[in-house]
Amino acid sequence: MTVAIRPASDTFTPRQQVVLTAALDLLVEAGDGLTMTAVARRASCSKETLYKWFGDRDGLLTATVQWQAAKVRVPAVDRKTLDPVSLKLSIQQFARDLLSTIAGTTSVALNRLAITHATEDNGLGAIVLDNGRFTMGKRLKPVLEAGRDARMLRFDNAETAFRTFFGLVLRDVQIRLLLGDKFTLTAKEIEADAERATEQFFTLYGTNQAPRAR
Repeated sequence: MTVAIRPASDTFTPRQQVVLTAALDLLVEAGDGLTMTAVARRASCSKETLYKWFGDRDGLLTATVQWQAAKVRVPAVDRKTLDPVSLKLSIQQFARDLLSTIAGTTSVALNRLAITHATEDNGLGAIVLDNGRFTMGKRLKPVLEAGRDARMLRFDNAETAFRTFFGLVLRDVQIRLLLGDKFTLTAKEIEADAERATEQFFTLYGTNQAPRAR
């Protein structure tokens, strides 16, 4: 059995991906000013096409958040051939993608906007929470559970293990960026932080089969 969740990049056509990228750019630029008309103009398509693909503005926003979240990949994990090295590399790649995406200007702008709608039922706050943080958990927890079943990880609750890992990866990065701290992470720093978070996670939850960094 292979553990994998179909990424949004497999769900959306290349043309739809262009539209969603345009929508993300407009969210960064205009925030609440995002309209179907503006997206259609930026992506050089008709509003009729947008309504056909996404239903309405909320549907477009949901798809846009899903497309942003798709940047955090999870490699397929084959339970039959899973070994400590491949498990650790899979988790470290997730950490690298997660930190890189969350620390990017697009995610910062999207999350700032979502916070302003946090109290609305089914608003952008709920959309980002469901298709962002909760989707991240759905993608990684099957991998963690595969590691546990193979006796390479030890934990009682996958959600608790994921929350620990999530915190180890992001630390205070997201809150600092949301509050306007002006700093950037280089690719080298992101790689080092992802490796550190993965090592810390395996220190907490790994068994004697989990590999150590060389």
